[in-house]
Amino acid sequence: MSDWYTTFANSGVGSSLVKQLGLPRPAVLRRYEPGQPLLPGPAVVGTAGEGRLGGTLAAVLRDAGVTVPAGNDGGERPAAVLLDATGLTGPGQLAGAHAFLAPAVERLRPTGRVLVLADPPAAADSPAQAAARQALEGLVRSVAKELRAGSTANLVVVPEGAEASAGSAVRFFLSGRSAYVDGQVLTVSAADVPADEDPVRPLQGKVAVVTGAARGIGAAIARVVARDGAHVVAVDVPAAGESLAAVANEVRGTAFQLDVTAPDAAGRLVSHLRGRHGGVDVVVHNAGITRDKLLVNMDAARWDSVMAVNLQAQLDLTRALLDADGLLRPGGRVVAVSSQSGIAGNRGQTNYAASKAGVIGMVRAWAPEFAARGATINAVAPGFIVTEMTARMPFGAREVGARINSLQQGGLPVDVAETIAWLSSPTAAGVNGQVVRVCGQSVLGA
Repeated sequence: MSDWYTTFANSGVGSSLVKQLGLPRPAVLRRYEPGQPLLPGPAVVGTAGEGRLGGTLAAVLRDAGVTVPAGNDGGERPAAVLLDATGLTGPGQLAGAHAFLAPAVERLRPTGRVLVLADPPAAADSPAQAAARQALEGLVRSVAKELRAGSTANLVVVPEGAEASAGSAVRFFLSGRSAYVDGQVLTVSAADVPADEDPVRPLQGKVAVVTGAARGIGAAIARVVARDGAHVVAVDVPAAGESLAAVANEVRGTAFQLDVTAPDAAGRLVSHLRGRHGGVDVVVHNAGITRDKLLVNMDAARWDSVMAVNLQAQLDLTRALLDADGLLRPGGRVVAVSSQSGIAGNRGQTNYAASKAGVIGMVRAWAPEFAARGATINAVAPGFIVTEMTARMPFGAREVGARINSLQQGGLPVDVAETIAWLSSPTAAGVNGQVVRVCGQSVLGA
């Protein structure tokens, strides 16, 4: 499916009509295709503060064949603007960030990328240094709201000692994989990051479980991780068996019918993975349901069913994976699907929002144990994603939901899938306990 208004507004007739009516014209986003270059043009790189990540940025851009002009003025318009703002000592140095970003952002081409790298405020030596580091978050979120033509701005926080983990995040945010990730903050941590990775099939040879894979976002996740090389074990309830089999056949994976809330679900999944595949590398907890009602009108059945599918099943399956000796292979990845509603709340969704906020708590709490095993656990929080479910919403509510973000359009299931595939990749080893919002910088929540 696609965002009908974006498609219409960029058609011949539609473009003329929206211009005459003074309506917004959302950009066609630059989305990832295997084999495409990291950027469709040059990148400009600047510093504010000490700037200790110059070598990391230079290596990423050089390896991707991206040219970096000597100056910030004239010549070809940049496809990306990168600011190394590590080493700030106080607010006075923020003037350097402004002096570099203002002219560079003005020249940024459509669907460009602005990426700022910074130190964690919590590790600052003084209140002044903490203030300067925290100020960058407000700067980046505001720049993201000022950009147009499908461009995005994001912030990567890189503690000292985690420099090797920054490269994967930089590549993700510069690439088309991050088309609908905007105005977000990601913190990397020190980890053993593989020296190289197949850029086209980074999941080659991996076994990936995707729950709720029969349709919508789950089917898109299955397609993308399979495209990236993984053998997909597509999981969904028996009632969705026909659709599940179709998805599994399409991606040349295997279908496994399972109600994740059943008492024996965890044991059955563990036995299946051990017996058929000898283990598992990636687990994507995507299965989820909604049973919306205002809190005062919500019965216990609606509350309990949402909690069982959206939260308790993720807890039970993950615990079983950890307890099954050797089942989750070294370098294992667990990615849980949360929601923007779990961060900002949503009227009539107290059960759903609570369950999705619970997913975030689960991920953060388990991150240290996963790190000790050389594995990671993260979450994605989708915003308004165009699916068959959202297509059934009332027209007005649907259009408002799709437009109230900096990119002025609904995301696509593939946008969520691309973020999950990146978090599942070997070089994302330094991303752990994080929540990545795939929401086009929705005006709801942070």
